[in-house]
Formats: sequence, structure tokens, C-alpha cells
Amino acid sequence: MEAFGRRNFIVLGFCCNQFGLQSPEVNHETLNVLKYVRPGGGFEPKFPIFGRIDVNGLNEEPLYTYLKESLPFVNPVIGDIKKFYWSPLKVNDVRWNFEKFVVTADGAPYRRYDLHSPFENVEQDVAALLA
Repeated sequence: MEAFGRRNFIVLGFCCNQFGLQSPEVNHETLNVLKYVRPGGGFEPKFPIFGRIDVNGLNEEPLYTYLKESLPFVNPVIGDIKKFYWSPLKVNDVRWNFEKFVVTADGAPYRRYDLHSPFENVEQDVAALLA
């Protein structure tokens, strides 16, 4: 947001508790958890944080159904299914927290990034789209 926020760009944050039950707070607690716990240190997001949603399984948000159907999975490793809290498991599911999607200004899914992708890759793609 600091680099591109003055342009036609925005980051949207969605909380999800489907990965190791790491986000059990209720929606009104989310900003305080970010500020004081994880990541802590007074962190305050410079982008909107939405209420908790499901990104996989029977109750997944339609936005994530659309993104996952539009962009192929980026990590062939499923991971430890004992830490996943949804059903059914699908090959195109979001694998873990902090997987990212870039969507163009007209709403077309552009690219999907694994949680381990260098953030510079995301920044380069956003810069190219905004050029």
C-alpha cells in the first residue's frame, strides 16, 4: 500500500481460521490481535481487513471459488492435512495463510502466489500492471 496506494491499487485482507486454527479471534478482535499479538509491535494495517471467512471447503466464499477456478494452484505440496480444517480437500485449495492473489483493475484474476513466493515478485507484477 505504501508503494502503490496512491495509484489505482488496494490490498484487501481476509482473515481465515482454516489453517491450524491460528486465527480463532472474533471479528471485532482482529485489529487488536494484529496490533498486539501477531505480528504485534503496534502493527496497524494500511489496508482494509475483512471479517473472517472460509477460503476452502463447503462454505468457502464465492470470491475464493472464483479466484481458485481462474488461477491454477501454485504449490503442488498439499501439506499436513491434520492442520487443515475444511472438507472436502481439493487440488486447487489455498494451501496456507498468506497465499496471495493479484486481480486487475477490471476484476480479472492475474496471478496467484505461494506463501513462500518472494514478495518482490508480487511487487514487480503490480508495478507492471500499473504501468
